[in-house]
Amino acid sequence: MNTFFFSDRIYKFLFALLGLVYIIGLFVPLMDNDSAHHADIALHMYLTGDYVSLVDHAGAYLDKPHLHFWLCAFCYKVFGVTTFAYKFPSFLFTILGTYSTYRLGKALYTTETGKLAALIVASSFAYILANNDVRMDAMLTASVVFAIWQLVAFIQTKKTLNVAGAALGLALGFCTKGHIAVFVPAVAAIFYILYHRDWKFFLTPKWLLLLFLFGLLISPVVYCYYLQFNLHPETVVRGKDHVNGVKFILLQQSVQRFGGKMGHDAKNDYFFFFHSFLWAFAPWSILAYIAFVTRLKTFFRRKEEWLTSGVFIVMLLLISFAGFKLPHYLNIIFPATAVMTASFIYGKGSQPKWIKSIFIIQLIITLLLLLLVSVINAWAFPVNVVWVITGIILLIAVVFYFFRTKTYDPLQKAVGVSVAAMILSFFLLNGNFYPQLLTYQGGNQLAFSTKGKVDPASVYFWKGFYSSSYSFYTATLRKQFEDSVLRPGKKTWLLFDIRNEEEIKQSGYQLEQRFSVLDYEITKLDIKFMNPAKRQKECTEMVLAEISR
Repeated sequence: MNTFFFSDRIYKFLFALLGLVYIIGLFVPLMDNDSAHHADIALHMYLTGDYVSLVDHAGAYLDKPHLHFWLCAFCYKVFGVTTFAYKFPSFLFTILGTYSTYRLGKALYTTETGKLAALIVASSFAYILANNDVRMDAMLTASVVFAIWQLVAFIQTKKTLNVAGAALGLALGFCTKGHIAVFVPAVAAIFYILYHRDWKFFLTPKWLLLLFLFGLLISPVVYCYYLQFNLHPETVVRGKDHVNGVKFILLQQSVQRFGGKMGHDAKNDYFFFFHSFLWAFAPWSILAYIAFVTRLKTFFRRKEEWLTSGVFIVMLLLISFAGFKLPHYLNIIFPATAVMTASFIYGKGSQPKWIKSIFIIQLIITLLLLLLVSVINAWAFPVNVVWVITGIILLIAVVFYFFRTKTYDPLQKAVGVSVAAMILSFFLLNGNFYPQLLTYQGGNQLAFSTKGKVDPASVYFWKGFYSSSYSFYTATLRKQFEDSVLRPGKKTWLLFDIRNEEEIKQSGYQLEQRFSVLDYEITKLDIKFMNPAKRQKECTEMVLAEISR
């Protein structure tokens, strides 16, 4: 194999196509899960001018720090309250994360390993998805890998500039999602120092400078927690008052989450990591597992660096035994895993047996992936837009180019076809599947269909009912319906689920002019909903109706 894996021209071409897919995803409407939920928290900041308080559905929000919300609120000021504005900060951080993965691979191995690692992470399923279904994972992942890269550079060069860079990365991650952003880089640094047996480096006084800068950079967030919670002990969060906000963000946040004390998704699924990683890091997950196992066999013989495999195994254990776990928790290890996988692939370039095996593995995964995506976009949600159809034809040509060309050896073809297949898959998902799927999300559809017909300021939510997407796409704060909001001569609108209609009428209210759309909880897809013949039966209705006594 050549000393370079792909030419710079091919790398630029593939990254450009990946960038196109990411950009299309910036305009896909928000989902009524954490995406729209977090967008509404930032919206509260923007509309009220209160950038200190975290407010969730008219109540105090404790779980996540401020940075993500601050950046989104800033983008609302610049771009308006739009899907693009909410997703744009995560997109920028994704670019940072991809570049940092390249630099980490270069620092640990070679420039070519770094390039390949960046391509792998940028084309992994959940990494792309994090820029469509935007939570905080893109920002967290980027901050963590940037911090790890800077820590490695600091250990290698002893430069103070890298100390500042590491402190910045750690602070950005902490201010996005708490302790986990410090824990993972710390694990990486410890394994790297242990591998080199540089015991004295644990005692370098520059660690104190790093801690000082880190503390300085996170102080605005800590102070905001103090202002919102410590100075206001009457504030109720999750049914409790006298919440110590400073103690929570500095000592408890991630501990409670991983201990299963937050949320309702705590499960004793000790194989969660293994099966979730298979799809989340697709199409590279099988190769990543093989790379990890081969490293374990020679771990103590020091044939490979310990950083990437150390991060992998520590997070595997942590997530497996955590009481509260979700698939996107795995994103944080993708950059280190991509470096490990890239070094494995690149290192097998002179071994025919491995080349053949890798080619077969990636070909099978690619075919299965394309089959699944084809079924979804041909049966469940058929493609009906000309530009999407044109794009599909061109991207299929790219896939066949990598598969049939004689310019590249089988290992290069395996990587090229895998990346091209992911580009094609997410072009279909972002260009066709998600836009059609989100027409069944009642909140945004009602916001779009009633624009100019209903004054959002006069809309109230029925008790126990809420739609984050409706609030976001009307740029209004949640208002709970009470009898006192009814005024003679003033139009009042009520947003509710059709299943609440009888309760509303029995409460003595009349419903007059109305708008209704199909509504489905799209984050819980099942085969019945995907079947066009049965889809409507699986939906309820979201209704916006004029209400009076």
